[in-house]
Amino acid sequence: MTRSKTIKTAVFAGFAALLGAAGVHAADLTVGANIGNVPWEFEDASGKVTGFEVDLVNEVAKRLGKTVEFVNTPFNGLFPAVQSGRINMAVSSITITEKRLASVSFAQPYYDSDQSLTVTAKSGIKGLKDMGSKVVGVDTGSTGDMWAEGHKAEYKLGEIRRFEGLQPAMLDLVAGRVDGYISDIPALLYYAKDKPELKVVERIPTGEKYSIMFNKGDPLAAQVNDVITTLKKEGFIAKLHQTWFGAKAEDTTSTVMVMDMPKAK
Repeated sequence: MTRSKTIKTAVFAGFAALLGAAGVHAADLTVGANIGNVPWEFEDASGKVTGFEVDLVNEVAKRLGKTVEFVNTPFNGLFPAVQSGRINMAVSSITITEKRLASVSFAQPYYDSDQSLTVTAKSGIKGLKDMGSKVVGVDTGSTGDMWAEGHKAEYKLGEIRRFEGLQPAMLDLVAGRVDGYISDIPALLYYAKDKPELKVVERIPTGEKYSIMFNKGDPLAAQVNDVITTLKKEGFIAKLHQTWFGAKAEDTTSTVMVMDMPKAK
């Protein structure tokens, strides 16, 4: 799972388990992640946590000479956890936004993404134009959630139903309890590639860029940013893209290009 035998990666169901685990020494860096966010951080068949961002964080920690532990945290819980200092940083395909930059810090982005609409193949839904009065699923507090709320009237969307991650949303989609699911396109393409009963029918351009989130002004953000610069120059992050998405990262994307740390305007 990790790229270094020196890094100890452990997943805990919550902070209580982390604090109560007898005989376990605290890692140097505690990373909040919404485990189940395929393909960014999720459990493989053996129960180990893996994914694009898991590989990235492990390599960053290795370059910093630090150990790291992942704490399973619902997406909405990542923000107060990092702001209160209960975790050092957070990942879960977190989009950099102006609103978020007012209260947290980010390292430079490493992935450009959009949202997407996924439906069942038998539904006959071909895109957002067919979602009038339909039930749409989103991840609580995500960019997809904000997009759906902001465009509800435009597309005459019906109920917006909120979920804590992809898996429960997919269960309701397949069961017919929701008609479509709006979420990050890489996750949905990865999930649906071997499931003919599901179709990603429309890309929703949003200009999203993903990064690692920190408490506002935390010096760790700049340290991690410098490591990400090195990893981009070495082609490490581009190789992660090839591994997890089966495609070469475009040279014009933040996966390849060295970028500045984002700052609030």
